[in-house]
Amino acid sequence: MDVLLAILAFVLSVLGIVGCIVPVLPGVVLSYLGLLCAWGASYSQISAATLWLWLALTAAVSAADYFLPAWMTRRFGGSRAGAIGATIGIFVGLFFGPWGIVLGPFAGAVAGELLHDSTDSGKAFRVGFGSFMAFIVGTGLKLIACLTMFVLVAADMWTPFKEWVSGLF
Repeated sequence: MDVLLAILAFVLSVLGIVGCIVPVLPGVVLSYLGLLCAWGASYSQISAATLWLWLALTAAVSAADYFLPAWMTRRFGGSRAGAIGATIGIFVGLFFGPWGIVLGPFAGAVAGELLHDSTDSGKAFRVGFGSFMAFIVGTGLKLIACLTMFVLVAADMWTPFKEWVSGLF
């Protein structure tokens, strides 16, 4: 059973990292599930306090990922139409590969703002930039959380890696 849990922990942790970029996958949640699988192994040294801490961080990062685009769009002077456009741009961007995922929210926010007020293109591009920044910050937060959970899982599963990580700090 330990081997199955270790493989599942590793696979979920890697899928979590992929999910940071692909909006369809809940990256941070998958990484947390990987951490739970690692904790379930009989040899695990992950404490319950670590699990609770990462549960709180998972919830906080997930919530920030949902609220950050609308907040940043508004912060850069955007309207509700810009926020809706950014959200639509995320999903439409999925069909255009990596560039679509990165530029979709920007294009959607600009289009939403231009539909709302076609006379102020400067404002529309400013709002698009805010939406793009929200994507970058949200993705960065998710990547930091997922990579850290991956390191915890790897260190718990493989003793030489744990010793190497401990030697770094």
